[in-house]
Amino acid sequence: MNPKLHLLFLSLLLPVFLSAQEEEDRYKIPDSIPFSIDSSYREDQFYVGFSFNLITERPSTISQESFSGGMHLGFIRDFPLNERRNVAIGLGLGWSIASYGQNLFIGESNDGTIFRSLDDDLDYSTNRFTTQLVELPLEFRWRTSTPQTYKFWRIYSGLKLGYMYNFRSNYKDSDTRVIINDIPELNRLRLGATFTFGYNTFNFQFYYALTPFFQDAMVDEEELGLSTLKIGLTFYIL
Repeated sequence: MNPKLHLLFLSLLLPVFLSAQEEEDRYKIPDSIPFSIDSSYREDQFYVGFSFNLITERPSTISQESFSGGMHLGFIRDFPLNERRNVAIGLGLGWSIASYGQNLFIGESNDGTIFRSLDDDLDYSTNRFTTQLVELPLEFRWRTSTPQTYKFWRIYSGLKLGYMYNFRSNYKDSDTRVIINDIPELNRLRLGATFTFGYNTFNFQFYYALTPFFQDAMVDEEELGLSTLKIGLTFYIL
């Protein structure tokens, strides 16, 4: 081909090629999305957990029987205290339910509440009490988190104030069923110490009650208090 014709041909095609390339670049999806660091991030604001409940501070005639467990969930507002935001205070609102199996019979008579231990040879199918609480957790929080890290170590300790809005004691044998929902000896205001540690998804939590379940109560000539130690797993979101 004649060099002049060749040059003319290229000069005619060049604008078409540039126009097509411009259209392609206009609708091209970028290979990567721009990443920006969130310098005001907060951690672990929603939680849900499950626990095994041990009954403590028991009189000599009271024993724990069958499985005792519970669940807790809620929201904690995270307030970072330093520039790195790995030290914080957490204040929240939560809910919990817990069940305790034991040999303490709770009943009522004209003289007031009846507390007594059940004999080993007594055949009964159910004897437990269940509590439901509204809770206010307060925590001091330390963690190894950064704005880019979603897996980190955490250590949280604090207090949990609760109000027991629902109580249910349930006894059942082949002939009798006794359900108690309210007794004057019940201590509805609850306070406990909490400690949580873990990495990423799995976090162990301990709760030790600082107030007893019952006050001004006696069983088998001993003071009846009953407290609890909860051991379980807590999962955090955000």
